[in-house]
Amino acid sequence: MSKYWSPLVRSLTPYVPGEQPQLAKLVKLNTNENPYGPSPKVLAALAQAANDDLRLYPDPEARLLKQAIAGAHGVAAKQVFVGNGSDEVLAHAFLALLKQPEPLLFPDITYSFYPVYCRLYGIDSRSVPLTDDFQIAVEDYFSGGGAIILANPNAPTGCLLGLDQIERLLEARADAVVLIDEAYIDFGGPPIPTAVPLIERHPNLLVVQTLSKSRSLAGLRVGFALGQAPLIEALERVKNSFNSYPLGRLAIAGAVAAIEDQAYFEQTCAAVIDSREHLVRALAALGFAVLPSQANFIFARHPRHDAATLAAALRARGIVVRHFAAPRIEQFLRISIGSDAQCAALLAALQEIIV
Repeated sequence: MSKYWSPLVRSLTPYVPGEQPQLAKLVKLNTNENPYGPSPKVLAALAQAANDDLRLYPDPEARLLKQAIAGAHGVAAKQVFVGNGSDEVLAHAFLALLKQPEPLLFPDITYSFYPVYCRLYGIDSRSVPLTDDFQIAVEDYFSGGGAIILANPNAPTGCLLGLDQIERLLEARADAVVLIDEAYIDFGGPPIPTAVPLIERHPNLLVVQTLSKSRSLAGLRVGFALGQAPLIEALERVKNSFNSYPLGRLAIAGAVAAIEDQAYFEQTCAAVIDSREHLVRALAALGFAVLPSQANFIFARHPRHDAATLAAALRARGIVVRHFAAPRIEQFLRISIGSDAQCAALLAALQEIIV
């Protein structure tokens, strides 16, 4: 701790991202990265964009990308906001829309960046317990707070909240912004169960997505939000008070190519979903209880083996998964869906460990 730190910095407990081990031949199943690389069209677009124009500032509005996203989701370009990964988009939303006189509501088990942003921006918040089977009960959000943020599918559980329930919430809380964080939604289809179609009739809905997972672009950092124009304008006002050029030329070019290659997107999502279902069945055969997942990860526990001990035993065999030492979920492991070879390695190791 430095004497030069501001009082705010002294009070912060930062978000801890998933470990990025620098080890060779590691089976890395801890950060929900896509096991398949980006579309070849993305790599071609990046190569083409890596030219002398990099000396120039990018388009501050990222208009080509907004148009591509708008076309893919059936909305107007003025209903699209883009940023450096969905985490930056969320950060702007917390300040622009979720900081209200009444406490922000979110589940007690969810993406752990939410309370971090609350502390950073001085936002009062209240966590709402998931049900005993780790589901979101929307009626628990009908009163007693301000804005609402829900990850759907939820993280780290992977459980999906149906669109009928989201619409119930939007109607019951028409007075408040409801942000649906859809980082993993593309692994819930087909058809993809996104809340985007609800935007037209619900001015209080903001949907946030990322290209990091289903588009295999975690290393490029591109996220976006969709909503009616007044909500997007609020995000733009914050962005232009913070960083008017958030996305570089390479990020814009690569993201546009990823959005446009729908066939590759569908192919890789289908492969991840197929691997997930196979892994769930195989883990169940080993005695694991696995929550129903519509994401590119699963949340599993074994009734006879401590989760932290399992994670350590897997690591000793070169396999890294995520363990959260947090109330209610300390006996669960979050396991990213890897390639079929990576999943096979995980299962082989678990068969050795739990005998």
